[in-house]
Amino acid sequence: MSYSAITKTIELPDGREITIETGKLAKQADGSVVVKMGNTMLLAAVVSNKEAREGVDFLPMSVDYQEKFASSGKIPGGFLKREARLSDYEILISRLVDRVLRPLFPEDYHAETQISINLISADKEIMPDALAALAASAALAVSDIPFNGPISEVRVARIDGQFVINPTATDLQRADIDMIVGASMDSVSMVEGEMNEVSEEEMLEAISFAHEAIKVQCRAQLELSEMVGKLEKRTYSHETHDEELRSKVYEATYQKAYQVAMRGNANKSERKEGFKAVVTEFIESLGEDHGYDLGLIKTYYHDVEKEAVRNMILDERVRLDGRQLNEIRPIWSEVNYLPATHGSAVFTRGETQSLTTVTLGTKLDEQMIDSAMTSGTNKFLLHYNFPAYSTGEVKPNRGPGRREIGHGNLALRALKKVLPAEGENPYTIRIVSDILESNGSSSMATVCAGSLALMDAGVPIKNAVSGIAMGLITDEKTGKFAVLSDILGDEDHLGDMDFKVTGTKNGITACQMDIKVKGLSHEVMTQALLQAKEGRAHILNEMNKTLSAPNADYKPHTPRSFNIVIEKEFIGAVIGPGGKVIQQIQKDTGATIIIEEKNEKGHVNIFASDQKAMDDAVARIKAIVMQPEIGDIYIGKVKSIQPYGAFVEFMPGKDGLLHISEIKYERLETMDGVLEIGEEIKVKLIDVDKKTGKFKLSRKAILPKPEASAPQQ
Repeated sequence: MSYSAITKTIELPDGREITIETGKLAKQADGSVVVKMGNTMLLAAVVSNKEAREGVDFLPMSVDYQEKFASSGKIPGGFLKREARLSDYEILISRLVDRVLRPLFPEDYHAETQISINLISADKEIMPDALAALAASAALAVSDIPFNGPISEVRVARIDGQFVINPTATDLQRADIDMIVGASMDSVSMVEGEMNEVSEEEMLEAISFAHEAIKVQCRAQLELSEMVGKLEKRTYSHETHDEELRSKVYEATYQKAYQVAMRGNANKSERKEGFKAVVTEFIESLGEDHGYDLGLIKTYYHDVEKEAVRNMILDERVRLDGRQLNEIRPIWSEVNYLPATHGSAVFTRGETQSLTTVTLGTKLDEQMIDSAMTSGTNKFLLHYNFPAYSTGEVKPNRGPGRREIGHGNLALRALKKVLPAEGENPYTIRIVSDILESNGSSSMATVCAGSLALMDAGVPIKNAVSGIAMGLITDEKTGKFAVLSDILGDEDHLGDMDFKVTGTKNGITACQMDIKVKGLSHEVMTQALLQAKEGRAHILNEMNKTLSAPNADYKPHTPRSFNIVIEKEFIGAVIGPGGKVIQQIQKDTGATIIIEEKNEKGHVNIFASDQKAMDDAVARIKAIVMQPEIGDIYIGKVKSIQPYGAFVEFMPGKDGLLHISEIKYERLETMDGVLEIGEEIKVKLIDVDKKTGKFKLSRKAILPKPEASAPQQ
């Protein structure tokens, strides 16, 4: 028995096609689709409980993107040989989808919802991350789950000067702009990507180009829903309200909350206590037997506080901490704070602080990558840690969560663009940012601290990088809006936008934008980017006061590196039988030596703790691979003595004959007592036999000629 699928085809601007199929797989889910482009296929299934759990006042939604190894004909590594917990890459894709879907669920919908997206067939040229949100939204579109979509995401890249939607993996390597854009029919809601120091205008052009393609994909989902036979969205009632109480709370607390907001207190704890005192006073005014639901009172007061803060900012044009809309919090920074590390920096902006370290390792420290789509190594790592004490809280340390992985990835993308080119950087670089205080923009503090720490470590980055988080407050009724530079945690929570922008003095290197409202205009986005540019320049100027360029050299305790390119046929000689030669060099010098064959050449990477160890290792390797040159002088060791001369090892593995007639100018009748086995002597290579390749050495050729004796009278 087979099922006939319902299929909808989407055509990309360049003529390539994406198909959405439903009604064939995973039919017991509330909604499921298969999205196919080339040989890449994603299965998305969504399920939402019919009722919300008691006491839940939010949307408990999980988005899980997972790549099946079988999709590319691979078997997972490790002992279990099966897919395990989501990798960092899979978590990042899950976040991309979650961030564009979540704002479009009804605010009063609280049923537990799960969205699963699996890569079930892989095409190395068709990247699945740009299709995941389309698959999830399409699965919702053919379900009865309440959702104010559809949405979609596309990758937009600029390749050879032209914008391309969902480019191939090969073409993407030539891109100078690489962004994932998420949007509905009428507004952009999510942007994340990296770029090679481009302008704000170029970035806006890319976003607009992506949105046009997204509109086509949204229309296709609506048509698919009609083809299925548009399902009536389920009815639900997940909230119970007391409108009389809501009005009572508003009337008693709004003006007081407004006044607290106007105080302009830069201390987060004091500000929090000020707002809390308003609702506490209201509850006490009700008396002990008021009979009202305390949970509802706090919910309604949260709404009052949000409205009061937003209105205060729009009306007074000042911020919660007293700053102007475009004003940056006070900044101080310090480098070389941790003297035993290879590089370190402290960056503090307001009540947000990052302590960041840089460690320079060898090729042996590279991260191994083994996923369904890719295998290989990664030599640039950035890890972001957010301990509970940074916000004065008590929480168990369960390792990095999805937020930490996402923030670390954004900072990594920001700094990756200024690192030395592959051939110019012998090190594996690991940056670790520990957030010691947090009140908004901690990922941007990581970028700034990371840039300073790299320069402190002596890594020759192209330019320093700064980052800023922009916020937005809007009022649909009046049309008023306020763009906020360097937002606080409260402004992120209560605002309509979190737009993080990083870049150098030359342009943008990375961005991440989440929009919580519909209909963000081109005017607002342009103002946000231009205001961000001013803020980035100010922050960069403050960073330059601490350190404006990379240190001229690495720290004394940083491992030294040196690269030698040798002919392919010498690789075996350097390694030696069973690795004996290279192991002996490492034992004698203390250096770490790694050899790779690339482009028909041997690439020797040498890492040593000090210059002497480096010089010794380099000399030993050069001696092995060096070609003897006639006329060069060497220090050799006598290996054996014969009646007609001695055999001298003048280079590792290379012996030459020092004939008895070439030892000294005086005629020698015998070799007895002239040289000893193991004796080191200086010799000159005077000839190489063209037929046999044998080397002829001379000692007398480098001795001063004796003066001719005077003629007898």
